[in-house]
Amino acid sequence: MDLIPGLPDDLGLECLVRVPHQYFSSVSSVCRSWKRRIELPEFWRHRKASGLTRKVIVMAQSRVDPTRGLGAKKHAVASAPVYRLTLCEPETGYWAELPPIPGHSGGLPMFCGLVGVGLNLVVLGGWNPVTWEVSNGVFIYNFISATWRRGANMPGCKRSFFACASDFDRTVFVAGGHDGEKCALKSAMAYDVVEDKWIVMPDMTRERDESKGVFNRGKFHVIGGYSTNMQGQFETSAESFDVATWQWGPVQEDFLSNPMCPKNCVDDGDENLFMSYNTHVIVRQGSTWRSVAELPNNIRNMGFMTAWKGKVLVIGSERFGAHYETLVLDLKSSKWKRVEVEEDFLGHVQSGCCLEL
Repeated sequence: MDLIPGLPDDLGLECLVRVPHQYFSSVSSVCRSWKRRIELPEFWRHRKASGLTRKVIVMAQSRVDPTRGLGAKKHAVASAPVYRLTLCEPETGYWAELPPIPGHSGGLPMFCGLVGVGLNLVVLGGWNPVTWEVSNGVFIYNFISATWRRGANMPGCKRSFFACASDFDRTVFVAGGHDGEKCALKSAMAYDVVEDKWIVMPDMTRERDESKGVFNRGKFHVIGGYSTNMQGQFETSAESFDVATWQWGPVQEDFLSNPMCPKNCVDDGDENLFMSYNTHVIVRQGSTWRSVAELPNNIRNMGFMTAWKGKVLVIGSERFGAHYETLVLDLKSSKWKRVEVEEDFLGHVQSGCCLEL
């Protein structure tokens, strides 16, 4: 049966690969043949090879309070912010809100981990925004069907502020954080999204609370953080887990140039690591960091940062409490471009991840 009656199969495919990602759930519900085709890896390889995929950013972003939109308090958020999942397509300026997680109509879990895995978004843990109870829950949003499903809970103690990242294919890695007694952890585990199974990984050498997880060059890097006895005093070291050998390498003592919260350290999917430091965007080359661009004057309070090949996106404000702006740096020209943002999407960004759809 032809994909589109009256058209050769290859022309039908060319039509399907050009459908914008936000319409995939509608297209896949038209008929079984379209759904089967869209779900095939070959479909996505063809879409990417044709230059039709788009980078999308998914964020845990606070909802703007419309009752406080006058005068100097324009764009303010409620004193107890409610977070939801928002999606931004920087190249087109498209913004949208994703459907809420089932059973979480009161808001997204606070401080949850967000990881993009293939055509899925994985939401890990977090705090109940009403009771502050820590969760070990896992939820997966599929961008083709636009539906949520519940995943297997994270095993072990209920942890907060852990490092997490994915291999961009089917596996999520989790390490560190702290338990219910505020004790920093060095345990780690991996989640297979396809099999819905958790695998216990070897422990890290050190406890790492509030560290940052990044997948780069075939390794899961856990950067910075601090131990139980050094509450809030970040260290400069990092540890890397080699997926091929299934073991941790030696601790890299001076991975960061200075003790700092590493939350804005990101991988661009092209084997480069970027982060913001003071008023600059810096990149790691070998064992050192160098500046690639100065941040715009209106970005001094950094909220979120991500990167992809040739681009760096930042969301921040001129000062604490001011409304957020979104800008993209073109690394070739070293020029910044402002991304237009609707008022509904000016709230604080707690975390986020980058996917290609």
